[in-house]
Amino acid sequence: MDERPLLFIDVDGPLNPCDGSNRGAYKRGYRKWKLNGINVLLRRDHGRALTELPYELVWGTTWEAEANTYIAPRIGLPHLPVCAFPDGDDDAPRAVYFKTSDIIAYANGRPFAWIDDEITDADRDWVAQRHDGPALLHWVDPAIGLETSDFEALAVWAGSLTTAA
Repeated sequence: MDERPLLFIDVDGPLNPCDGSNRGAYKRGYRKWKLNGINVLLRRDHGRALTELPYELVWGTTWEAEANTYIAPRIGLPHLPVCAFPDGDDDAPRAVYFKTSDIIAYANGRPFAWIDDEITDADRDWVAQRHDGPALLHWVDPAIGLETSDFEALAVWAGSLTTAA
């Protein structure tokens, strides 16, 4: 079994800045793609930066398995496992994002980080109450996407797990 923490990766927002303004995305190395009928902005170096992190990578996106078909090859990621989002949790309060319960279930007590642009304090509270291991829910600005500071924060958090052990 892989001992590294899991990293759940959302596409729209973190990898594909998608709020409409795109705040200089092309100047920051993004390339526009038409994927599955949708305009998507992606940076090739995000794949390398993600694989260099000390995590087991998992798609945590509504693209689900299509992320392996459309996103992974364009940013240099291998085929990744997918966390599916069949129904959400009927017991979760409305303020909790529909992905949250499925992320917790997939992690099954393992330490995990999750990068998404829909994470709120309600999700952090829900995870703290229902997940037995360490968790980092890292919000990414959907207008900007992943930046160097996000990768640094993920690396520092993962490093804190090994120093705490």
